[in-house]
Amino acid sequence: MKLERITIDPKVMQGRPCVRGMRITVGLVVNLVANGMSTTEVLRNYPDLEESDIAECLRYAALLTEEQLVPYEELPHAVSL
Repeated sequence: MKLERITIDPKVMQGRPCVRGMRITVGLVVNLVANGMSTTEVLRNYPDLEESDIAECLRYAALLTEEQLVPYEELPHAVSL
């Protein structure tokens, strides 16, 4: 899945994922929706956003929660405590 509206720039919001290079973070948008704000309310409060931006923020968050099993092999020089 290609995300075209999410940008990461170290010079914008300390490199946190943002919407289309704006100073609106994915985390903010996801938090608003998770706390019950409707798409209409988000768009009213953040008029620079588009409905597609909100949808892509949610897809980005969903991708981050995908669980994948990665085999772990202890390297010979690894330190065990």
